[in-house]
Amino acid sequence: MKWNKNILRVLLIGTFLAINALVLFGISSVWSYLNTGADRSTLLHIGGEKSPIYLPEVVWDTTSVEGRPIEKQTLAKIERDYLNGWYVKNASLATNNQYGIADYFTESARTKLYKILDTNKQKGATFVQTTLEHWPELNFYSADGTQISFLDKNVLLYKKGFLNGIPVLEFHETATFQVVMLLEDGFWRVRHFVRVASEPLQVKKEPIIGAGNLEILKNIKGLNYYPKDSPWDTFGNKFNDGIIASDFRKIREMGLNTVRVFIPYSDFGEAHLDAIRLSKVRTLLDAAENEHLMVIITLFDFYGDYSLPNWTLTFRHAEKVVKEYMDHPSLLAWDLKNEPDLDFESRGRDNVLAWLKELNIRVKKWDNLHPITVGWSSPEAAINIADELDFVSFHYYRDTKDFLSAYDKMKNAIPSGKITVLQEYGSSSYSGVWNAFLNSEGKQAAYYEEIQPLLKEAQIPFLFWTLYDFEKVPSAVVGNRPWRREPQKYFGCLDMEGKPKKTYYYLKGIIQK
Repeated sequence: MKWNKNILRVLLIGTFLAINALVLFGISSVWSYLNTGADRSTLLHIGGEKSPIYLPEVVWDTTSVEGRPIEKQTLAKIERDYLNGWYVKNASLATNNQYGIADYFTESARTKLYKILDTNKQKGATFVQTTLEHWPELNFYSADGTQISFLDKNVLLYKKGFLNGIPVLEFHETATFQVVMLLEDGFWRVRHFVRVASEPLQVKKEPIIGAGNLEILKNIKGLNYYPKDSPWDTFGNKFNDGIIASDFRKIREMGLNTVRVFIPYSDFGEAHLDAIRLSKVRTLLDAAENEHLMVIITLFDFYGDYSLPNWTLTFRHAEKVVKEYMDHPSLLAWDLKNEPDLDFESRGRDNVLAWLKELNIRVKKWDNLHPITVGWSSPEAAINIADELDFVSFHYYRDTKDFLSAYDKMKNAIPSGKITVLQEYGSSSYSGVWNAFLNSEGKQAAYYEEIQPLLKEAQIPFLFWTLYDFEKVPSAVVGNRPWRREPQKYFGCLDMEGKPKKTYYYLKGIIQK
C-alpha cells in the first residue's frame, strides 16, 4: 500500500513539473515571436535574396550621382526592394487588394495607391502588368545613407486591362519615373513615385539573318537527338561526352548535318541556371562542331506556365542560355518552345502567343544573328505568328498521303518566301498487343520510303524522330497508358542495342545520294 502511495506521489509531482515546463515554454515562444520582426519575403511569398521571383532586366547608371558614392551591396538591396515593390504593386492592380503595399511604400505613397485601387474596384477594372526593362539613373544618395533618388528611365511595361473580368486592352508602353526611396526599419521603401516625360527611344533596325544561315536552313538534313540511355534527359546525371561524340559520329556518317536538342526549364534551374548543366550543353556543341554538325536548341522543354507574373523569370532563363551559346560556331538556330499549341486549351491561346511574341523579341535583342522558330505540333498550328518568326517549323505524324495537301495549305497561309522546316516526323516499329501487332521494322522503313521523296520533291528541310529506340520513356512525355508509351519507344533508326534497323539503311542510302 505504501509503495502505491509513493508511485502516485511521484506521478503527481512529475505531472505538475511537466505542465509548468510547457507553460513556461509557451510563454517564452510568444515573447520571442513578439520581439522578432516578421520576414516580409515569407509573408508576401516573394522570396528572399537567394530566390527573387521578379527579375526584369535592370541596368544602373551611377556615373552622375550627387552626395556620397553608393556601395554595390547597398545598390543591390535598393534594387531588390524596388523590384519587390513593383511585384507587390502589380499583384495589387491585378486583384485590387492592398496586401503587401505597406511593406514597400511609405504612408504618403501608399495612400495614392490605395485610392487607385479603390477607384478600380468601384469600376470593376483590373490590370495585369509586368515590367521587362529598367534603366535607372542614380541622382542622389544622402550622406547618412537613408535616402536615394533616381530616374527610372524608359521602363518597358506590358499591360492587360480587364473590365468585370473581360479583356478590353493589351499593349506595350515605355514610361519614365522619378523615384525617391527611404531606408526604414532596414528596408528601402518608395516615398515618391511620379511619371515624367520619357526620352526618345533609339529605334534599332530589324536584324537581317545572314544569307549563309538561311542557306543552311534550306539544306537541313537532321534528326531530333537524345542519347540511348537517357531519353528526355540529355544533360542529366548520365551525361557522357564519349557517348555524345560517338553518336554524333554516327549521325554524320549517315550524311546528316543537323541535330535538335532540348533544354528543360526546371531541370536547368529555371531563372537561376545550373552551371554544370550549362557546361554539358557546351560540351555537346563542341562535339557537334568536331563532326561538322549544326545544332538547333529548343528552349523551355516541359514548361507550360505562360502567366504574366512569371515572364521575367522565364526571360532571365532565356537570356542566360542565349548569351552563353550565341557565339558558338555550331549553333544554327533557336527554337523558342516545343509544341506550345498543345497548351492553347489549358493555358489560353492568347496567353501562350503573347509569351511567345515577347520571348521572340527578347531573344532577337540578345542575339540578332541566329534565326528563331517555334516547333508547332502540326502544319495547321504553324501559321501562328509566322510573320514574326525567321522560319516556320512544324511536326507531322499523320498519314503520308495527306502530307502535301496539309503542307500546301500551311504554305499558302504564311508569308511568301518564308523558309519551312519539317522539324519532327517519323513512324514507330513497335509490334505488340497494344497495336494488334500491326507495325514492324519493315513498315517503318516503308513509311520513310513514302515520305522522303515527297520532302525531296517539295525541297523541305527535315529532322526526323529519332536516332535510337529507348528502353524507357518518362511518364511525363506520354503518360502511363501502355498503348501510348510502348510505341513511343520504337521510333529510332537504331535499336535499343544500337544496331541498325531497316530504316537506317534506307535513310543513309537516300541521304548520301
